[in-house]
Amino acid sequence: MTQQLTEQLKEMPTDWTRALAIVAHPDDVEYAAASAVATWVDQGKEVVYLMASRGEAGIDGLDPERAKEVREREQRASAAVVGVTEVEFLDHPDGLIQYGPALRRDLAHAVRRHRPELIVTLNHHDHWRGVSWNTPDHRNVGRAALDSAADAANRFLFAQEGLAPWEGVRWQAVANSPYPTHAVDVTWATERGVRAVLAHAAYLEALTDEDPRAYVQGFLERNLAAAGARFGGRPAVAFELFHRDQYRKRNSEVHYR
Repeated sequence: MTQQLTEQLKEMPTDWTRALAIVAHPDDVEYAAASAVATWVDQGKEVVYLMASRGEAGIDGLDPERAKEVREREQRASAAVVGVTEVEFLDHPDGLIQYGPALRRDLAHAVRRHRPELIVTLNHHDHWRGVSWNTPDHRNVGRAALDSAADAANRFLFAQEGLAPWEGVRWQAVANSPYPTHAVDVTWATERGVRAVLAHAAYLEALTDEDPRAYVQGFLERNLAAAGARFGGRPAVAFELFHRDQYRKRNSEVHYR
């Protein structure tokens, strides 16, 4: 059952300079938040992308080794559209990403390397707004990304020579969450959001028989309008936002919905 949300969304905080976007696959950031990333980069903020997999199982009919190369190339081109110059890929298996110590270790190390104040990830909940079931990769990476702030801050977890603990994550933002709380006005970045998704040309060709631009523009406009209806009518990207005080207490007080 779809949940009807009417409470107005708050403005996303802007008192940060570095963000790390942690997602499962190439194109996850684009469908969820590319226009927001473009807006942040325009404001002088630094954003780094980290993919847990290379998306090798995502294109039916294309050999995984070849798909890996194509999707990595398209992700870098897509990131460039919104001004992101640093894109990293881990080698967790697409479609089979497991939540556990290995994933948590890799994400904690990434947080310590990049030292973000904001972590952005994709929906970690079981469903997409009560309409459809979420996939294991999204759930597992999203939850590990939320855990990565506390893991990276704990000097006794996942120690690696040359990487000091990082306690500077103050915010964690979940894109495409069924429970959004905040939003970013993307009025001046909607077209770049469309072009960022269109950069994933091979994936789109396999995904839909529709005209790629019409498909992408329609999908993004619906999402931006839905958030905008709760954000003063402005095109917006919505996030479920957590503050540092929440993840510090996660073991005893914060639970996934």
